[in-house]
Amino acid sequence: MTTMQRIQHDGTGGSHEADESSPFAPQTPQEVESMLSAIGADSVEELFDVPEAVAFDGEFDIEAKSEFEVVTEIEDLLGRNADRTEFLGRGHYDHYVPSVVDYLSLRSEFLTSYTQYQPETSQGFLQALFEFQSMIVELTGLDVANCSMYDAATALGEAAALAARVRDTSGSRVLVPETIRSERRSVLENYADGAELTVETYPLVDGNTDFDALSDRIGEDVVMVYAESPTARGTIEERLSDVATLADEHEAAFCLGSDPVALALLEEPAAVGADIVIGDASVLGLSASHGMGLGLFAVKEGYLRQVPGRLVGTSETADGRRAYTLTLQTREQHIRKERATSNICTNQAWVALRTAIHVASLGATGLSSLAEECVTRAAETAARLDEIDGVSAPADDRHHFREFVARTERPAAEVASELADRGFLVHEVGEYEIQVCVTETNSGEVDDLVAAVEEVLA
Repeated sequence: MTTMQRIQHDGTGGSHEADESSPFAPQTPQEVESMLSAIGADSVEELFDVPEAVAFDGEFDIEAKSEFEVVTEIEDLLGRNADRTEFLGRGHYDHYVPSVVDYLSLRSEFLTSYTQYQPETSQGFLQALFEFQSMIVELTGLDVANCSMYDAATALGEAAALAARVRDTSGSRVLVPETIRSERRSVLENYADGAELTVETYPLVDGNTDFDALSDRIGEDVVMVYAESPTARGTIEERLSDVATLADEHEAAFCLGSDPVALALLEEPAAVGADIVIGDASVLGLSASHGMGLGLFAVKEGYLRQVPGRLVGTSETADGRRAYTLTLQTREQHIRKERATSNICTNQAWVALRTAIHVASLGATGLSSLAEECVTRAAETAARLDEIDGVSAPADDRHHFREFVARTERPAAEVASELADRGFLVHEVGEYEIQVCVTETNSGEVDDLVAAVEEVLA
């Protein structure tokens, strides 16, 4: 049935049947008929173009099974998956997630919560989001952080749109490193198309910004310069202050891409002159999903009223107690419509909660230790691979964070394929280059990876 009988009480203890309608679409049949007549349609079904091959005909044709039978069948199906150890990175990083993250975030008041528009019923979640914002502010050194974006790619797109809005003079170019991850560039170009911006790249040398080439390519028509540290190749940028100064001299915003673990060790973005910081905060709180993320977005105070997404602020109740609430909502789409700072009208609040719990459980010392391990593990693994004939690692003569590129004498496609046959997944990033990422979750398999590389290149 597409409608539901509703019973209405008549105030005398009795009841009567109301018109049939869905509790989620409260129009009566007469109202539906009137609307269909006004637009010249005979039925609601005419409004939807559903191919006959996938249209529901009233039968699912699925054999009925018990829960035990279904669970057994699914376990058998999943058991056919090849057992592989991932040494994959490039924006998707697998760090150990403490059990407390699941224990707290899966509580029903968090898991089933909707947007916290009613602060009187949402103080707990609002405080958690405020703490997330505070953590990002502390890690970046900037003044304002929102309580999340969809992912790093949408955060980058929003950064470019913000830079275009705040620029005093005209301009339309956005400069990004040539090694920018494909998904980030794709989303950025979608944003740029709507904002009448163009995306151009600048080259890198040994994995880091070619400053001379960037100086040649920047001009008065550039609205934003984007750099990453760590880069897509895992290198740590060494001239961020120079890039920031160059951008400032041309009245362009400087946007830096990073993540919370790296920010615990590297110099604060504010200290190197960043105007905007974006990245993926789900490196903490989520296992590598190779899909869903958590965009972080922080800016200097001068950009406050141009920030996309939601902001949680503090206030006081009538009796003087601290209270949390969504603030500066006149920036947002549900109020300003087409004049809003962003078309995004939601966020990743639950994932932000998980990240905040993870950061809090690590503490400042634990987070710094994790970041230091990301440097030492990458360096040690690269050194071991470099001892193998036919491998040069790292390919870039830089400091690295989590991951690095290794050059191989054999074609990278063959090396990656044969490593997969032996149970190890690495990135193929060039004709003779593979990329390896090491964290605490796969470091115990490094010995076997090294042995497998030796076999492949023997």
